Amino acid sequence: MVAGGVSLGLTSDGSPDLSADAGPSESNAAVLSAVLESREDVSVSRSNGNRLLDAERKTELERQARAKAKAARERRERRERQRRAAEARRAAIAARAWETPMTGYRITAPFGEMSYVRSGSHTGIDLAAGTGTPVSSVASGTVVSAGYDGSYGNKVVLRHSDGTETWYCHLNTISVSPGQAVTNDTVVGSVGSTGNVTGPHLHLEVHPGGGEPVDPYAALADRGVHL
Repeated sequence: MVAGGVSLGLTSDGSPDLSADAGPSESNAAVLSAVLESREDVSVSRSNGNRLLDAERKTELERQARAKAKAARERRERRERQRRAAEARRAAIAARAWETPMTGYRITAPFGEMSYVRSGSHTGIDLAAGTGTPVSSVASGTVVSAGYDGSYGNKVVLRHSDGTETWYCHLNTISVSPGQAVTNDTVVGSVGSTGNVTGPHLHLEVHPGGGEPVDPYAALADRGVHL
């Protein structure tokens, strides 16, 4: 090997052979120093390159971890939104469903029955129960009127989404006000014996489109409710 005009012998690994006849010792030393510095530069460059690759790999792994965490979070949020939407749909369907107006009753007078108590045929169905038994709306709707109405006693009239009106009569108490929105579990009053009655009961009427009354038993059966 020749460096700066000085010939150097090399060992088998490529390093300068200091035992060779290489000329003045100062020149040999300078050349050796240059070779060693070159090797150190290569080593440092390789080390820096490895550190750079390690940093890039770490950055990429961190990016992938963040992306996975974000995707998992979005999946959880999407499932939660879907669950809430399903619950809202079920609640809306349940709220629109028709139900019986109360529990623990017995039918004492069907629709159309004639009696000395009435001046004509029975316009509703009588459900006998103890005074104070809660009476609920049979479906969601709006309160049309609430107050005393002669032979009907304390009466609540509700209008439902299809225009049907339901009447709740002879109530002991009234729990709603005109214009109020109700659902199928809203208590509208309680069983009583106000008006023209022989004992505590709920007189329930159904008026499709707000017109003439029809048999509540059949009307509710058409909506999946069996009195």
